[in-house]
This record gives sequence, structure tokens and C-alpha cells, in this order.
Amino acid sequence: MPSLSFRSLLRVLVVAATISSPCVHAFSVIKKEGTTVSRRDAVGNAAAAALTAPLALLIPNPLLISLPVNAVDLSEFLDGPRGLKYQVTKVPRCIDCATPERAQKVKALYTLWLGGFPEDGGKQIDSSKGILGEKPFEFYAGVSQVIKGWDLAILDMREGEQRRLIVPSDLGYGSKGAGGRIPGDSTLYFEVELVEVGEKLNMRPEQVQWLVDNPV
Repeated sequence: MPSLSFRSLLRVLVVAATISSPCVHAFSVIKKEGTTVSRRDAVGNAAAAALTAPLALLIPNPLLISLPVNAVDLSEFLDGPRGLKYQVTKVPRCIDCATPERAQKVKALYTLWLGGFPEDGGKQIDSSKGILGEKPFEFYAGVSQVIKGWDLAILDMREGEQRRLIVPSDLGYGSKGAGGRIPGDSTLYFEVELVEVGEKLNMRPEQVQWLVDNPV
């Protein structure tokens, strides 16, 4: 049997994880503007999205490193749900606009640090800002396509709003860590901007029931 390169093996693992995801099963048939997307196409689309999504948000990996935890000034942070802390660093474009609903498409820019924010000596681990510019990360809010801390934060934000987030490990990757760069039990330090709130899905009854059975 020919050996797989690391990149090929990574793709196999991501596709396997995507196919087994409860989110993919629950939203495998989506009706939008009179068009029905089959389970096969939905799984393929989800797998493709997983392959291009940020590693720090999606892919668990046991090959972890440890980083020092630095003191972070929490005096300007507010308490969010379940231990999440946040600081609004840019107000939304529309104060009266609605926050995203579950299963609504959103786009976000982000940077992730471990060990604190830059001024605290934190180390940047991942970012949507690359050498070719910024590329927003696109996902459906509140359906477990991202870590719990992100779902909780995004559902409370408005378009154009930017926040700093301090995500405890139980709302991030828990004891397993992720991506080969995030140790287990790590607190995550994010800067996130909700740049666009997109279309709502015309959900089937089983998809609506999945949302009921799986609260954020």
C-alpha cells in the first residue's frame, strides 16, 4: 500500500470528521430558493469547507505544545455566558440591527493568540489575515460548525462589530487541544469582527428539530 503524505492524511481525517459530524447530518438536505441540495452534495460541500477552514477552529490533533500563561488585565472585559469574557473594540455599523439567528450564514475576520493578547506577551497562532490580505471565515452560526465560544459570541454580535474574546477551554477545545498548535485546557484569546450577516436557510422540519434538540 502506498504511503500517504501528511497533507493527504490530513485531508482524509478532515473529510472523515466532517462526514461524522452531527451538524452535517442535521443539515444534510437544505432547500434554498426552490433548490434541494442532496445529502451527498451537502457532505461534499461541508468537507470542502473543512479543508479550507482555519485549522485552529476545526481540527483536533494530539501533537501539542505548551505555552506560558501570562497575566491579562480583565478590568475592561464584560462577562458573557458560561465563563466567556468579551470587550467591544468596534461598535456595529447598525446599533438596531438584529443579531444573527442560528443556522444563518455569517462571515468573520479573526486572530487567535495563546497565552494572552499581544500586549500581554501572547503568541499568535492563527489569523484570517494573510500575506494576500484578509479572507473572512464563512460558517453557519449556532450549529456547531465552530467552537462553542465562537457560537455564543457571534450570536450576540451585530454586523460590523468587533470584540476581543477570552474563551475558557471548555468553550474551546477542552482537554484535547487542536490543530497541533493548541495544547489541552488552553484559554483562547481572540479578536473577532463580524463583517457580514448573510442569508437565512429555509430549513426542513428535521433541521428545525435538530436545533431544538441541540441548544448552543
